[in-house]
Amino acid sequence: MKLNPNLVFNGIAEPALEHYRDALGGDIEIMRFADSPAAGSVEPDWADKVIYGTLRSPAGNLNAMDAPPDRGGTSGDNFVLGIETESRSQVDEIFSKLSAGGAVTMPLDKTFWSPRFGMLTDKFGIKWMINLCEPSSSHE
Repeated sequence: MKLNPNLVFNGIAEPALEHYRDALGGDIEIMRFADSPAAGSVEPDWADKVIYGTLRSPAGNLNAMDAPPDRGGTSGDNFVLGIETESRSQVDEIFSKLSAGGAVTMPLDKTFWSPRFGMLTDKFGIKWMINLCEPSSSHE
């Protein structure tokens, strides 16, 4: 079983997926409204928007889509995406890239469960928790 987080944007799904790819690595697959059976149900200026996109990264898959303005929500208000990393350099790099243009809500620091953990809201309003996963003996 896999959990596939889905993010719904109001027209910025593609730059969001590109930002996450730059931070996490991987490849993006995008289907646009114009290339789907829904092409006739959206305004012409919405044709190039993302009806469904997937980032396939080493951290896992992340799906994103654009909802037409009358159906979109507010980004980042109902979930937090978690990333578990395997090294200090990895946690630092991902945290730095995801926080670029956003806001750090908890700087990277030692916690009772992790030698390095931090929280941020990225420039698209998405909330993230970045966690270094090491054996418990390394941070006690």
